[in-house]
Amino acid sequence: MARTLTVLGTFDDQHRRMSLAEIARRATLPEPTTFRILRELVAAGALVRADDRTYSIGRMLWDLGLLSAVETDRRDVASPYLHDLHAATRATVHLAIREDVEVLYLDRLSGQASVPVVSRVGSRLPLYPTGVGKVLLAHAPDDVIQRVLSSLRRFTPYTVTTPGSLSLELARIRSDGYATTREEMTLGACSLAVPIRHRGQVVAAIAVVVPDFRRDKARLLGALTVAAHAIERSYRAQPQTS
Repeated sequence: MARTLTVLGTFDDQHRRMSLAEIARRATLPEPTTFRILRELVAAGALVRADDRTYSIGRMLWDLGLLSAVETDRRDVASPYLHDLHAATRATVHLAIREDVEVLYLDRLSGQASVPVVSRVGSRLPLYPTGVGKVLLAHAPDDVIQRVLSSLRRFTPYTVTTPGSLSLELARIRSDGYATTREEMTLGACSLAVPIRHRGQVVAAIAVVVPDFRRDKARLLGALTVAAHAIERSYRAQPQTS
């Protein structure tokens, strides 16, 4: 058990995907021993082995992570307001946090409109082409922003991939208090997103995803703002767990 935990402990923000040799070196274990442990972890769903023979964290560990007090409390506190937001907009609703240079989706409610959405609970996507991600990136530390700006790639013809343009957009998000995307991650999906603040910091973001928000922007943004403020009030009421 101790060796298994040691192997799992080699994964962190800077080491999300590693080869057998890398894991064995970081765990200070022989490669045959490490390979046996990795094989067991893959079989259990704790790790995923890619075609290039590298290993990454699997879905089972995410599911266990949802049982942790912090993430469970965040979802539980936000849940009633996400459902209210969903009922008011009939749109797909997201709750997400930042993990390094990615957005991690804590919750998703599917909307009535047929909108192609690639996110799912527990999935991670790049920050810059997603609504919740842009909000979180705009309020991220400078080193995170610079790392993102140095590795922009295109997902659709509408993805913002020019560092200067994205920098200006992040400044606007901080000024205006919300972010928008128009088919930047997936064709046919547009989003509006706002931050969730706690103790002076942006700790999460919520968004609605729709085919086109131009006609209903004010209504959707109003509903998002009401939900965000309600979640923030609930966070303040539970300072020890949120």
